Amino acid sequence: MISIEVILALLIAFAISVLLSPFVIPFLRKLKIGNTEREEGVQSHLKKAGTPTMGGLIILISVLITSLLFVGRYPRIIPILFLTLGFGIIGFLDDYLKVVLRRSDGLMPKQKFLLQVVVTTVFVIYILVVDPDCLVMLLPFTQGMYFDCKWITVPLVYFVVLGTVNGVNFTDGLDGLATGVTTMVAVFFTVVAIGTHAGIEPITAAVTGALLGFLMFNSHPAKVFMGDTGSLALGGFVAGTAYVLQIPILIPVFGFIYMVEVLSVIIQVTYFKKTGGKRFFKMAPIHHHFELCGWSETQIVALFTVVTALLCLICLYGL
Repeated sequence: MISIEVILALLIAFAISVLLSPFVIPFLRKLKIGNTEREEGVQSHLKKAGTPTMGGLIILISVLITSLLFVGRYPRIIPILFLTLGFGIIGFLDDYLKVVLRRSDGLMPKQKFLLQVVVTTVFVIYILVVDPDCLVMLLPFTQGMYFDCKWITVPLVYFVVLGTVNGVNFTDGLDGLATGVTTMVAVFFTVVAIGTHAGIEPITAAVTGALLGFLMFNSHPAKVFMGDTGSLALGGFVAGTAYVLQIPILIPVFGFIYMVEVLSVIIQVTYFKKTGGKRFFKMAPIHHHFELCGWSETQIVALFTVVTALLCLICLYGL
């Protein structure tokens, strides 16, 4: 049964997101915190140059304020909120360097990787000390069997968290794409949390509400982009919640779109190097490949969102 806290968390986060956007978006525009588009990229995207980015701040503020209202009664929110904010701050630093200080590459790859490892390490230490059950993985379609082997599951956290975070980051390339896909995942998490009495329902509902509010301004044609501030934060949320719910093994299923986006980039780069300049896809990440094949942004966003929703239903069946 859905508790009043879940409904309140969703509505509060939604309201904050909707009310905050008309103030934050003009502020970002005034600071000239605008998106830049590559000349060699999809030509239709050139008209998006100058659209305010770093809109992920709207999502982060909405989720943070809402979560703080419930964290006293729902302490299991803490590691998820930490991972969300931790990666959100890394994304903010990257965005700030790129769009405010005009340092085209933002954080250097080594710097970004090191910061991500540090945040993940704090997360691992916290759950080992406070809630070690988070490292026990539920095996789907087994009617309640679990896998618990710390010398495998602890190192695996780094692979899962970093892979998920960067998968969500690559997915953020079309108006409403990362927002729509992650909304479906957040709804799935909320249903699972309610059904298992996991004690994290307010934050999953808050993310759902914040994303729905943000989608009103991020859907095509987008008035604001979330930037790395939002996409890395959402990646942290997805990975952290999967661990608290003990279902990281299901990430390749409900997070299939994230995984495909990452793999398309890896395949493209590897193929390009091995063949001396040939491309496996017309462009990577794969959503750009579909664009160059003639698909519209709205078609791609709808397809990827629907696929995620269907895969979430399969995951529910597996649980």
